[in-house]
Amino acid sequence: MAGQQPEARVRLNRAKVVAAGVALADANGIDTLTMRKLGESLSVEAMSLYNHVSNKVDLLDGMIDAVFAEVELPNGDGGWKAQMRARAFSMRNAMLRHPWATALMETRTTPGVATLKHHDAVIGTLRDADFSVVLAAHAFSALDSYIYGFAMQEVALPFDTGEEAADVAAAIMAQFSSGEYPHLTELTVEHVLKPGYSYSDEFGFGLELILDGLERALTLDSESLAR
Repeated sequence: MAGQQPEARVRLNRAKVVAAGVALADANGIDTLTMRKLGESLSVEAMSLYNHVSNKVDLLDGMIDAVFAEVELPNGDGGWKAQMRARAFSMRNAMLRHPWATALMETRTTPGVATLKHHDAVIGTLRDADFSVVLAAHAFSALDSYIYGFAMQEVALPFDTGEEAADVAAAIMAQFSSGEYPHLTELTVEHVLKPGYSYSDEFGFGLELILDGLERALTLDSESLAR
């Protein structure tokens, strides 16, 4: 049509492509992400995406790095336990925002800058608190195993709220006779069905056990070195 302005060409860069990939995975799951669908979401041909990411593996690397960039880094305030606690909650929250990422976060063979910076900051915080190299490795492994595992379990649960948890528990209990599983029934009635119950509250309890255990290990390690 005369006088009509041509459609503005979409101006892409790597950050925009990666952000679109994250958005699609958040909305539909990582298994549905293809370069074609990503191109459609950006109103471009899939081939043009390869000007910004080498392939899908490179795209996934970028997406995981973007998730790591959301996690709060230790900042030197409040001692190592406070920093590890804040980092743990921030990491878990990022995983809940992007549940597809949890299984991929430690699988990348070409980690990005945010990922490497994150790992280096965590290890550095532990080393600055006089963790030996070996104990820092143990601490990092124990913390991340717990954080990742809890996040995966939390996402897999068939409920999101305390009310939904109560409904699921009641439905399960209705399938067996009274007194058949007394300990399970007791925990459900005395804990899960109580007002205000939230499975997410369990995260902090378990985290404190690990942090206290690491503090004890640090003390024993320091005493051993002092002999």
